Amino acid sequence: MDYIKQPMAIEHRSMEIIAPHLAGLHLNEVETKIYSRMIHASGDVDYAPLIHIHPDAIAAAQKALKAGADIYTDVEMVRTGINKRKLATFGGEVHCRIADPEIAATAKAQGITRSIAAMRSFGKALDGSIIAIGNAPTALYEVLRLAEEEGVRPACIIGIPVGFVGAADSKEALRQNTLVPYITVEGTKGGSPIAAAVVNALMYDIDDERI
Repeated sequence: MDYIKQPMAIEHRSMEIIAPHLAGLHLNEVETKIYSRMIHASGDVDYAPLIHIHPDAIAAAQKALKAGADIYTDVEMVRTGINKRKLATFGGEVHCRIADPEIAATAKAQGITRSIAAMRSFGKALDGSIIAIGNAPTALYEVLRLAEEEGVRPACIIGIPVGFVGAADSKEALRQNTLVPYITVEGTKGGSPIAAAVVNALMYDIDDERI
């Protein structure tokens, strides 16, 4: 059986297949890389017209990455998908507290989701960070509340929760916010692999050496 076996060759061919679906969107080079990785991670070219990138998001996120900013995620699947060795070369780490017993206890006591409790626990540590949300709309809502009510200022919010309850609305709220640059997808589409793909695309645009 004849098929492509080299990882980079597979990736390059995938990007060639994706490219025509981005034609006409008037994307710059970095935006093209981000869109392409999101589509590659999902296997769904219908993402193309649904992706929204705030005008300041890429510059803000990459400036933060270069300065060694940490990344905070809503679920372990996002944390797992991020290239942590690459992030470490910039000086950053990935944090996720969704599985911490303390977070579970707080969530139960307060009658909130663990995602809310986890994001709330990070507090001012989120200042200057990159937040990557791929699963929980409640985590995204909480981050927006922290920005609006407590003055928390992440460098960029990658908010791409997936699903039918709250996902579309939370992402629309993210697009309406005027405090923090964002990268998101409208509607119900999204997920942890997509959020992680955005983070990796931002890093690989700075330094494409794979480790």
